[in-house]
Amino acid sequence: MTKDRNVRDLPPDTDRLRVLELWLQLSLQRVRDRIADLERQEAEHRRGLAAVPPVPDWVVETGIGADRPRPYLHVGGRHMAGKRVHAVTREVAARAATDGVEACSHCGAAAALGIT
Repeated sequence: MTKDRNVRDLPPDTDRLRVLELWLQLSLQRVRDRIADLERQEAEHRRGLAAVPPVPDWVVETGIGADRPRPYLHVGGRHMAGKRVHAVTREVAARAATDGVEACSHCGAAAALGIT
């Protein structure tokens, strides 16, 4: 700003200008702190995504307890599988299917294995 320019939106005295300057500095610091927080959160989110284990190709769902239900075979990553699942290879899944483990009809495990 130049001296000859008339600034009407700022206080006319030094004391109030200093208060305004301090308020602006504090506000700028709050904005910078918020930016730093968001950048940390984004970095944590990216690290979390990178740490997610890959989805298995096949899972066997098992029951719990003495009278647990029979094992059930699913294509990996499908929503129909329960909480007690164990990742298995295609060979183990095929052997389980031929040994009588029921394949999930919703995810098409039998068709995906070529056992229909």
